[in-house]
Amino acid sequence: MVLVTAVGAVAKKESASPTPSQDVKQKPLSLVRVNVTGQPYDYFRPWQKKPPVSKRALGAVLSKGRVLVTADLVTNQNYVELERAESGEKTAASVQVIDYEANLALLEPSEKNFLDGITPLEIATDTVVGDRLAAWQLEQTGALVATEGLVTTIQMTRYPADVGQFLTYRISIPMQYRENSYTIPLVKKNKLAGLLLRYDPRSQLIDAIPAPIITHFLKEAESDHYRGFTAVGFSFFPTRDPQLRKYAGQTGKPGGVYVTNVEPNMPATKAGMQVGDIVTAIGNHDIDENGNYVDSLYGKIEFTNLLSAHTYAGDVVPFQIQRGGKAMELKITLEHRNANDYVSPPYALDEPPKYLVLGGLIFQELSRQYLKEWGPNWQREAPQRFVYVDRYQSELFPGEHRRIVILSQTLPANTTIGYDELAYLTVTKANGKEIKSLQDLAEAVKQPLDGGFIKIEIEEDPKQIELNMSEVTAEMPSLQENYGIQSLQRLE
Repeated sequence: MVLVTAVGAVAKKESASPTPSQDVKQKPLSLVRVNVTGQPYDYFRPWQKKPPVSKRALGAVLSKGRVLVTADLVTNQNYVELERAESGEKTAASVQVIDYEANLALLEPSEKNFLDGITPLEIATDTVVGDRLAAWQLEQTGALVATEGLVTTIQMTRYPADVGQFLTYRISIPMQYRENSYTIPLVKKNKLAGLLLRYDPRSQLIDAIPAPIITHFLKEAESDHYRGFTAVGFSFFPTRDPQLRKYAGQTGKPGGVYVTNVEPNMPATKAGMQVGDIVTAIGNHDIDENGNYVDSLYGKIEFTNLLSAHTYAGDVVPFQIQRGGKAMELKITLEHRNANDYVSPPYALDEPPKYLVLGGLIFQELSRQYLKEWGPNWQREAPQRFVYVDRYQSELFPGEHRRIVILSQTLPANTTIGYDELAYLTVTKANGKEIKSLQDLAEAVKQPLDGGFIKIEIEEDPKQIELNMSEVTAEMPSLQENYGIQSLQRLE
């Protein structure tokens, strides 16, 4: 989430000419301050955490004594505190439900009556292009300030976790920085229309998590076991090209999307979808050659909105397809795809990274969380072979339940002389055994080869590494002391 830095830049640039805003008097306020102390895990030094960071935000008060914020705000949190804006009264809070994919979280105060007297916000699900929404912020005095903006676009975009696409409002708004600007409610006629997702200070455009995604999250949160948003498991391409439609044998009215990949063990595969199928309709909604359907509120919008915003895990949805010119119907039972079901998990938050230190060599499992250590431009700046594997993992490892074990770095030590520059390498075998997880590697190196050596084979040059196990064992205490490593492994 880049909001704090980005909005802060606006404050510096616009201090001489403040953004027009309007003081709003409302008693009691339907929002509370949220103060969070968090401590992210350090994927470059996986045995430790990064320094603590503090975040301040505004949470939307909902019914049943709950407070809605973004998941980014409370990820890797050590302590969460709610603060009433009008009185400054505070209480601890806990995360009741969190969804990293939709970037939403529900908080619950430890004192059950803490939110008494605050009118909960209702949800406004009827926002359309051309509507005006107000961004609610607080002055230090607790006074509510509303800055209005215009909804310019409603479209499908990727959220920070980068798993699928979700509905997004884009709003043109001249918003100033305030200290509690990490999460900001967006309101339509005193009803919650969305939450701030990201803000571009140069163009003064907000992307917001819209009410339909929020209502989906809240409905699912009512269940005993939160299941998240659904996944179908196929990739597609528009059928604008008449040659593609001819190649696929499509008959009748042009339209639909061409299926380019179907992931094993996913709902689409289980229902019988195949590469080369053309999906022409989902439920009662026809899909055009651009991949759009006509929504009653938004007009033409990408069909993925039908699946993310309008379906739940366990729903059976009819897909109309053409296969070789013949019309067929597939009934697909939708599921949520857990982050652990990926070869390179898209997110691994609120849990420590796995690692294994072996004679100064640091081994880890590839994940997008690791790649994001290179910053917001990680797709260009992280090791490109790892970015490639992360992006095309479903095609490279179809149906496999495995992890990619990497040699992430080498610590200078007696046992790594000659290996000190080795980093960002892919482990394939250890002592002749194929490696599909960090646990596999830990087990394989327990039994040295004849002569007491460990042989680790890697995909890239120098192709293999040899370590003397007795020397590795002897150096363990000094390695831990020199680099402050409390434990030489974390496998669970």
